[in-house]
Amino acid sequence: MSKSTNNSNAADAGAASSSSKDEIIRGLNEDLAREYKAIIQYVVFSSTLKGAEYGDIAEQLKVHASEELAHALEVARQIDYLGGDPTVIVRDAEYSQDSKKMLEIDLKQEQETIKNYRERIRQAERSGEFALSEALRDIIVQEQDHEIDLKDALGLR
Repeated sequence: MSKSTNNSNAADAGAASSSSKDEIIRGLNEDLAREYKAIIQYVVFSSTLKGAEYGDIAEQLKVHASEELAHALEVARQIDYLGGDPTVIVRDAEYSQDSKKMLEIDLKQEQETIKNYRERIRQAERSGEFALSEALRDIIVQEQDHEIDLKDALGLR
C-alpha cells in the first residue's frame, strides 16, 4: 500500500468515527430531552396523584424525579465530553387528572427510555466509547427499577 492510501484510510476511519460520535451525541440529546420530560412529569404526578392506593407510589415518584435529574446531569456531562452541546429542548410533558392514567404515562415513558438507552449502549460500544456505555448501564438499572415500581403500582406484575 502506498503512503497516500494509508493516509486516506486513516482519514476515512477518522471520518467514520466522527460520524458515529455525532450520531451518539444526537441520540444522547434525545435521551436528555426525554429525561427533562420525565423530571417534569414525576414532579407533577407525585404532587397530584389522588387516592389512598397511590400514597406509596407518590412517594416513590419523588425519588424517581431526583434520580431522573441525576440521569440528565450525567447524560449532559457525557454529551459535553464527546464534544457536543447538551440540548435545552424539553419534550412535551403529558398530563392526566386520572391517577391510573398518570402512572400509565410514566410506565410508557420508562419503557421508551429503556429501549433508547439500550440502543445508545450498543452505539457506544460499536464506537469504542466504553466509559459511556458503562455510565448508561448504571442509568438503565435505575430506569428498570422505575418500570418495576410503576408496574407494581398498576398491578401489572
